[in-house]
Amino acid sequence: MTELLHMEQSYNRLLKGNEKFVRERLALDPDFFAKLAKGQHPEFLWVGCSDSRVPANEITDTLPGEIFVHRNIANMVVHTDLNFLSVLQYAVEVLHVKHIIVCGHYGCGGVLAAMTNNNNGMVNKWLRNIKEVYQKHENELNAISDINLRGRRLVELNVTEQVQNLGKTSIVQREWKRRNIQIHGWVYDIADGIINDLDIKIQSAEDLNPIFRFDENQL
Repeated sequence: MTELLHMEQSYNRLLKGNEKFVRERLALDPDFFAKLAKGQHPEFLWVGCSDSRVPANEITDTLPGEIFVHRNIANMVVHTDLNFLSVLQYAVEVLHVKHIIVCGHYGCGGVLAAMTNNNNGMVNKWLRNIKEVYQKHENELNAISDINLRGRRLVELNVTEQVQNLGKTSIVQREWKRRNIQIHGWVYDIADGIINDLDIKIQSAEDLNPIFRFDENQL
């Protein structure tokens, strides 16, 4: 009974939290929800990790409606992931976002798991994408003896790779023909709350290896 009571209290805390959220927002702006209901016009698409400690709005101090969000294990851009591709297409072609941000975080469980030879079941298929990032940069990574520092570096390299993967999509390249979109790479440090801008910026197909550039006449 004690466990069931705790579960009930934990669940109800979310509903009470929602009531508090509504009260506080309405106190600041009585029309807050009425304006939100009219539609969204975010400037940013956030590709982040599913980790519960990295909520996009909170760590950037932005309001609902300012960031369109997609999250998955280890903030991956996988070209066979129809869920992600649907989000990307909607964000660039319908919402007309101006920036796409890939945000990883130090201590990412998915990245750390990919560094091992453990059998993690179904998630192995997802982690393989990160293992391939490791393989691509294995000389640099294997030269880092401290396993924690190696993990931090792989987090950064993984973000860099996903930024590149975004630019390689026909969705983004087609939109580049029409207007400017910038793709950025960030890493959030849970230990101090600070975002590390990796200073990666891709804003045209010219920033990609030529083999990944689609023929503009066919986009």
